[in-house]
Amino acid sequence: MQYIWLLIAALLVGVDRITKNLVVANMKLKDTIHIIKFGDTEVLNVYYCLNDGAAFSKLKGQRWLLIVFTSLVILFLLYVLIFKKVKRPVYVAAVGLILSGGAGNLIDRIFNDGLVVDFIDFRLINFPIFNVADICAVCGAILFMIAVICDEIKNRKKKKAEISAEESNGDDKV
Repeated sequence: MQYIWLLIAALLVGVDRITKNLVVANMKLKDTIHIIKFGDTEVLNVYYCLNDGAAFSKLKGQRWLLIVFTSLVILFLLYVLIFKKVKRPVYVAAVGLILSGGAGNLIDRIFNDGLVVDFIDFRLINFPIFNVADICAVCGAILFMIAVICDEIKNRKKKKAEISAEESNGDDKV
């Protein structure tokens, strides 16, 4: 399972690279292509821009900090997958998605003067412009959080059931 997700992560990095290269090769910086539009309301655009920060443009201009931090996270995630430190499929999938997102944007930072190509502009909710790598990282993080929450709920129910069973066994001994 872990090696399958390493392969999926590599494929997702490839999709990220292809989409970014298509945008860079076929658009000028700050060009817009309308994909979905209802009347005057723009819903989804391809808008070519560059981001020198992290999520939501945090840490703008901190190229080396972002490169070092992302590299360390990627190395840790590779270690976790290669040495099978995470075994449950949902966690393996989450780690694989986060890994692919981090790697996709790290490649941009290293080879594009610290700038990440962003191009997906979902305007319906005035969301920041993003890319395929961002989608992977966010979906992986959401999947991870959902799995942790579900595990926590399951563990609490199990502990509650164990306490109830102990209490009912204690009543039998009296």
